[in-house]
Amino acid sequence: MTDLRLGVLGFGLRGSLARIAHRPGRGSRVTVVAEHDPVLRDRAADRIPGVRTVGDHREVLHAPDVDAVLVLTPDHTHADLACAALRAGRPVLVEKPLDITIERCDLILRTAFETGTRLYVGHNMRHMPVIRRMRDLIERGDLGVVKTVWVRHFVGYGGDWYFKDWHAERRCTTGLLLQKGAHDIDVLHWLAGGYTRQVQALGDLMVYGDLPHRRPPGEPKADDWYTEDGHWPPRTQRALNPVIDVEDVSLVNMRLDNGVLATYQQCHFSPDYWRNYTVIGDAGRLENFGDGPGAVVKVWNTRRSGYRERADAEYPVPDAAQDGGHGGADPLLIDEFLRFVREGGRTDTSPVAARMAVAAGFRATQSLRDGGSPREVPALDPGLVAYFERGQTR
Repeated sequence: MTDLRLGVLGFGLRGSLARIAHRPGRGSRVTVVAEHDPVLRDRAADRIPGVRTVGDHREVLHAPDVDAVLVLTPDHTHADLACAALRAGRPVLVEKPLDITIERCDLILRTAFETGTRLYVGHNMRHMPVIRRMRDLIERGDLGVVKTVWVRHFVGYGGDWYFKDWHAERRCTTGLLLQKGAHDIDVLHWLAGGYTRQVQALGDLMVYGDLPHRRPPGEPKADDWYTEDGHWPPRTQRALNPVIDVEDVSLVNMRLDNGVLATYQQCHFSPDYWRNYTVIGDAGRLENFGDGPGAVVKVWNTRRSGYRERADAEYPVPDAAQDGGHGGADPLLIDEFLRFVREGGRTDTSPVAARMAVAAGFRATQSLRDGGSPREVPALDPGLVAYFERGQTR
């Protein structure tokens, strides 16, 4: 099989996805990386043997040795770069979120439709074993009909990952309820079988906002910006981003188009890092305990009772390769993207679902910044929905 030749835009935090996609002789290889930061260009050259590095994204989009493009740049640049690649006839993988506003997401989808160029969105959590296990149980009918979904996200490393660079700025993310929450909102939609139509949210900048230890503008992050065991408690954080104007805790209530009620809660100063999903149907409920190695999904569905730790059924989550990123989900994401570029067809990730996750997060962020007023989430053009549901064929 001839290798697909991949061009990469950006080599920052998600540069790991480019390294995973570099599989010379096994179906794909990264031929060129565009990155404006010379330090990151050097890093790409060091970590991807034989790659060419450039400072201008246009040198990737029009390069003769590029068959498809990975957009791994900061979120607020996604629409401009993805649309440019689509117009150049290059199939595109856009790392989540699709972009940071509903309007910009819709622009990407319309451009993909108008050009007929294939668009793929990197919602890798749909490939995580724990999510697959929960969805399989729901699809099998173990809970009856899903009626409500509750998600809690404890972002134990939030101070390191989201308050020391551009993630901390509204102009780059809209807010972390969108940027970080897009993953969980997408999974919530997938498990519930519907999309959010109405949101109401509250949130605040409760911990990191008044910390004075900021980097001077223009100074890069320190080499030790993240440590697995350090930087605790949260108020000991140093060298934070010069601008911090996003919330570090948020709560959102959602009504989906199929009647399901849902809630999502996100905290960036908890001591532990994991996600907890509870799905309740009219004939049972499930809950995950852990989301990595050793995780288990428990189901209660045979009788009523008081509290009981022992569930009616327990399902271990299959182990996945831990060196692949996100519990083994990133390699599976790349596998699906490469198959889609070569063959087309339906995929487990969905540009429509990616847009709807952003739309819910965007409207929820507006709500929490307006005192919790309810907001309607606009539907997508039915013509675009039909196009993407057909696997991007006319």
